[in-house]
Amino acid sequence: MCGRYTLLADELEILQEFGLHKEIGSYQPSYNIAPGQNVLAIIHDGNAKRAGYLRWGLVPSWANDEKIGYKMINARSETAHEKMSFKKLMSRKRCLIVADSFYEWKKTDDGKLPKRIQPAGRKLFAFAGLWDKWEQAGKVIFTCTILTKEANDFMQDIHHRMPIILPKNKEDDWITPLKQSPVQAHEFLQTLEDDELTAYNVGTYVNAAKNNDETCIEPIIQGN
Repeated sequence: MCGRYTLLADELEILQEFGLHKEIGSYQPSYNIAPGQNVLAIIHDGNAKRAGYLRWGLVPSWANDEKIGYKMINARSETAHEKMSFKKLMSRKRCLIVADSFYEWKKTDDGKLPKRIQPAGRKLFAFAGLWDKWEQAGKVIFTCTILTKEANDFMQDIHHRMPIILPKNKEDDWITPLKQSPVQAHEFLQTLEDDELTAYNVGTYVNAAKNNDETCIEPIIQGN
């Protein structure tokens, strides 16, 4: 799964990396992005790519209660093209969720050990995401979820699931405005090659979502 991540780049770096031409309103870097927060995402509106904020935790358009979003921070890519919550979104509401690392907790004899994980050689990347618009009683929210898959060889030692990190040359393909069938989108995800990943231990300070400073990413030597 993916339940926390970071985005520390400055706005200009993000604009250049993703080929964006409009400023990102109210952009703030974060050492500890958590579910329920607004996260930076990129969609294609049919004319151009544009960046904005989506609340992390998908609330499907048909949902009766927005609280369902807390249970839908991730979507399994293996079955998203079949599930009611995600099927239509796989066809027409795909997004990039911008990040520069993510956290995962490895089970050890001493408890769960948090690690910071990054693609080797890439300062910025994008998770494959889905988004939706929910409207009820005059309230409108835009929300998203991160697609996940079975862990690769590197991640298996840490966790059995991992977020889908799009290769740089596949980012625009994921958000292309051309409509795809849910099955086509599913097949696209299955063909992606994994980036080489690196990881290091961080302290349990990151466990609390309220903690959001450089201490979150400070390396910790296991056993200390």
